[in-house]
Amino acid sequence: TPQDAPGHIYNQFVIRARGGSRIRDDLRAWLSARDIGTEIYYPLPLPHQPCFAHLGCRAGQFPAAEQAAQEVLALPIFPELSADQSDTVMDAIQAFFLR
Repeated sequence: TPQDAPGHIYNQFVIRARGGSRIRDDLRAWLSARDIGTEIYYPLPLPHQPCFAHLGCRAGQFPAAEQAAQEVLALPIFPELSADQSDTVMDAIQAFFLR
């Protein structure tokens, strides 16, 4: 039956705070002050990860990936996240950008 069928288990819900790491880091601090956890899973784009150092990639070769690495922020997402909790996160983000 549909209610017994396994649903999707979301792993990450990532937003992009355009404007660079300063905006992203300020938003992260704002959310943290409101007890809303966040994460930055990929602070370096893949070509700049230590495991790919042997490829000799240089800063500036992947500008879109480099910019994204400075702007992405993962928000809370898990199966037990309630609608009220989700609203709290959205309201806090909106308050940050409207201040």
